Amino acid sequence: MLICTDLDRTLLPNGPQAESQGAREAFKVLVGHDKVKLAFVTGRHRALVEEAIDEYDLPLPDFVIGDVGTSIYTVSNTDWLLWDVWKQQLAGDWHPNQAGDLRQLLADLGELTLQEEDKQGPFKLSYYTAVDPHTEEVIVQINRRLRHAAIKAHVVWSTDETRNIGLIDILPASASKLHAVLFLMSRTGHTLADCFFAGDSGNDLAVLTSPLHAILVANAANEVRAEAIRLAEEHGTRHALYLARGGYRRMNGCYSAGILEGLVHYRPELDKWIP
Repeated sequence: MLICTDLDRTLLPNGPQAESQGAREAFKVLVGHDKVKLAFVTGRHRALVEEAIDEYDLPLPDFVIGDVGTSIYTVSNTDWLLWDVWKQQLAGDWHPNQAGDLRQLLADLGELTLQEEDKQGPFKLSYYTAVDPHTEEVIVQINRRLRHAAIKAHVVWSTDETRNIGLIDILPASASKLHAVLFLMSRTGHTLADCFFAGDSGNDLAVLTSPLHAILVANAANEVRAEAIRLAEEHGTRHALYLARGGYRRMNGCYSAGILEGLVHYRPELDKWIP
């Protein structure tokens, strides 16, 4: 099976909620099974993923989908192989200087603050913004400008709860966590029956409400939970969305405890793989 998980506030216990004792260690044992492949699916770039692996003693994944779905790596020991075939796919929507052109296109929107340069990428333009109802109007303006400029792109909005700040990523139309996971599945031969995804935030919603077996960890914001349910019902995929609530092995359902809870919900036999 292929287990895909977001990092921040999903596998990483870096939100305000407590982490259940032993949950991350149990997850590490589970994904170490020879019938499991592990993929991290994150907004982080490679250096920050490596930093998280070291800081939180995470298992080394088989694959990393980084930069909000705009990069894919195969990982083997310390070797990271960037998938050129995925870059070529994205290049069908964006030329190499598209992100720079977009900066100029959006430069006068005062509600947007460019994120640090190490958080930008050839297929990703990222901003900070306030967390308030006005953000929806800003996203409408961005989308309007993208359409008028005939740019094949889409906008992903999420929040960093720990800093109470909004995150806006502008990506090629063919790039997203969902597109990248499906592309990875097509290359590894995994199907909907044996692929699982766990997440917690707005930039996970497309995957959480897709036909994939999805797990929303219990520490997700109420707004994300409500939107995930709404979209899943709208898409007819509510049966494929599990909302962790705690109780499995007396754990609280947050972070890795929620991932384990969801995996056992879909595959009860996995319980015997977990110490």
